[in-house]
Amino acid sequence: MHTGSGAARPNRRPNVVWIIADQLRAHSFGYRGDPNVRTPTIDNLARRGIRFDAAVSGAPWCTPFRASLLTSAYPNQNGVDRTPAALDPSTPTIAGAFRESGYHTAWIGKWHLDGSNSSEHYVPPERRGGFSFWRGYENNNAQEDCYLYGGYTDPDDPRYDAESETPTRLPDYETTALTDELLRHLSDHRRASGSRTDAGTPGTPDQADPFFAVLSVQPPHSPYVGPVSGAHTGQAWDPLRPADVVLRPNVPHVARVRDQARLDIAGYCSMVENLDWNIGRLLTGLRALDADRETWVVFLADHGDMLGSHGQWEKSSPWEESIRIPLIVARVGGHQAMRTGVCDAVVNHVDIAPTTLGLCGISRPGWMRGHDYSARCRADREPDDASEPRSAYLQQIPRKYHRHSVNRAWRGVVTRDGWKYVCTPGNDWLLHDLREDPFEQANLCYDTVYQRDKERCHAELLAWIERTGDTFEMPDVELPAG
Repeated sequence: MHTGSGAARPNRRPNVVWIIADQLRAHSFGYRGDPNVRTPTIDNLARRGIRFDAAVSGAPWCTPFRASLLTSAYPNQNGVDRTPAALDPSTPTIAGAFRESGYHTAWIGKWHLDGSNSSEHYVPPERRGGFSFWRGYENNNAQEDCYLYGGYTDPDDPRYDAESETPTRLPDYETTALTDELLRHLSDHRRASGSRTDAGTPGTPDQADPFFAVLSVQPPHSPYVGPVSGAHTGQAWDPLRPADVVLRPNVPHVARVRDQARLDIAGYCSMVENLDWNIGRLLTGLRALDADRETWVVFLADHGDMLGSHGQWEKSSPWEESIRIPLIVARVGGHQAMRTGVCDAVVNHVDIAPTTLGLCGISRPGWMRGHDYSARCRADREPDDASEPRSAYLQQIPRKYHRHSVNRAWRGVVTRDGWKYVCTPGNDWLLHDLREDPFEQANLCYDTVYQRDKERCHAELLAWIERTGDTFEMPDVELPAG
């Protein structure tokens, strides 16, 4: 492979960019058949790489997912089981693992790991997950009124700037402005890191330290307000009208539910389309930095959004719209070492960090609990199907009192062969065969025809509870003799 000038391309270590959307369900893309939304950039990204269409958020709530994402530990193991909650700064994270391997690490955007729901909460440098560069905010639900602060996190670093700790209002819609922030930082990093060599002589961007960078955006989290029509979307079409929204079959035929769902989905789709446009800008920016061919992009969300399905809204529910998340792994510029296609592995939140390290040839640290699926993405490795988990563990640990959500603690399991089983304390609740019932309209939990399937899923769930050291009151599902 050669550069445009004809010079031999150096053997660079790969970079990684995580793109994390908030409350973006797996179904809301063109490549997944959603008639309401147009996502040409993400659709192309899905064609370029591996789609993990069975990926789940094992803790479909902002903070528990994010803590598990960074630590590769389940919420009951890392102590972050609710929103808000604070991640113990002594807990090892993927940022530390990358830094130990010589990577520059950067986080841009929403954090929500320091124990607050306030947009005014300040996250001190020592509580920023071990990232070398961190510019973000704790939480914010106003896409046009977002404040950012931070920079290089080590006060002994000559690049540390105390002035950067003063919150600054973003000049644009959040997703657009945060994409600008990331591109600006990566450009600065490539220029500054590539300007030196081990011998102290001038270098080039080819010699820049590899990077692990995260773009974490709040949209399409509620409120469902997209950017001004025609601005910052790059779209050549009119925005979706609520009257034109096509509802999923599991949205109840209740007027108030359907009217609200149409209104919310119209705004939600505008936010997703803006995200799609900004991902296109990010990919173009990586190409402009000549970093596209050695950069893995991992696109994901922290959880989904019910948006009226089963009469529910937002997250923390065990139904598909809440737990299924997009997960696409692709090499930006295309690469002979990259696989393409669809994988049915039930990737969970704890698996994303070890998989990301594996993309870069870095072994999973002993403290990570998840599985490394990088062999599913890299053509130079052979996947070991027998070693992969056959199911994924789902947790809602505290009882959640939010409106339009499940007012119970619950545990569940989804299997690779298409079953889902969910329990509340002392009671079995849901059993679905997702292969024949993807919209979960037939609860088989109390149908004795499916007793063996329930018992198998019950045993699988109990094994996860024991394996992870969780505590939960499981029901007795055996039928009386005779």
